[in-house]
Amino acid sequence: MPTDAILYATRQHLGIDPTVIVTLIPIKKGASGRTIVRVKAPGQDPFIGVHWTDERPDNDQFLPVAKYLKSVKLNVPSIFFEIPHRRVALIEDLGDTDLLSLKDQPFAEREPYYRSALTQLDKLFFSKAPKDFELMPPFDESLYRWEQEYFFDHLVEDLLGMDAGELREHPAFEDLAKRLGSSAKHLVHRDFQSQNLLLKDDKAWWIDFQGMRRGRQEYDLASLVYDPYMDHSTEEREKILDIWEDISEDRPEPTIFRECATQRLMQALGAYANILKNRGDDWYAPYIPVAARLLAEVTAGTDLEKPLADVLAKAAEFAP
Repeated sequence: MPTDAILYATRQHLGIDPTVIVTLIPIKKGASGRTIVRVKAPGQDPFIGVHWTDERPDNDQFLPVAKYLKSVKLNVPSIFFEIPHRRVALIEDLGDTDLLSLKDQPFAEREPYYRSALTQLDKLFFSKAPKDFELMPPFDESLYRWEQEYFFDHLVEDLLGMDAGELREHPAFEDLAKRLGSSAKHLVHRDFQSQNLLLKDDKAWWIDFQGMRRGRQEYDLASLVYDPYMDHSTEEREKILDIWEDISEDRPEPTIFRECATQRLMQALGAYANILKNRGDDWYAPYIPVAARLLAEVTAGTDLEKPLADVLAKAAEFAP
């Protein structure tokens, strides 16, 4: 059992015997195949216990990626103890306050955390991973096509009950994947959004980075700017991009940025639909209309506007 493995690791780490009461408090956030709990033991500060399975291939990447990101001085949780063959680790507790929790606060209150998160994203861009550092497969044409198929399968067909045959055959999607997949490769978080940025000590801290791979930096930036959970206004998006320009001394090329946002939003919609339909977690349901509206916005005036119109119109009205 996952909790048994976490308890075993805790007792090994703290050197305590089975008579000492250890409390495990479930933390619901987390991807498939992982158990995440807050561990409390007498006389100790709380820490986080994580157990993972091989259900998702990126789960085993958590430990090596965490160590690499820590080595290049990004804000990630420290690893206190690990038993890799049991797929269990004890890590620093960063608390429960994420960027999403500030959604309704004035942008000025959120601004320092965006700056902190984007400063680290810029640092990641210039970091040099060892040549033998194993990562998940890079963002190439095939992965972008996989994201599109994920969108067709789970949102268009499974959730909305529409036929995705014409979308699969439409050349505009393949062309998009080819253009983005031919780009230079840099390290990207892969899921750079408000729930994966925890706030502590006036800084943003990264979590859920086990899917890190090589790809376009604009994908991470678009993930943050067009985050359906936050649903930024146009003005807020520009402010985030202003922060990025101040940090990186550059602004993303508009067409590439919009195409990365297109890919990311299709992936997000596929994920929301999959979780809602196959896991019965309706927490994601309200974000389907939001993401559909954003996707319609970023594809307006492009070759994807017409083929996506009916799908996005139906998704924008979705209610479970």
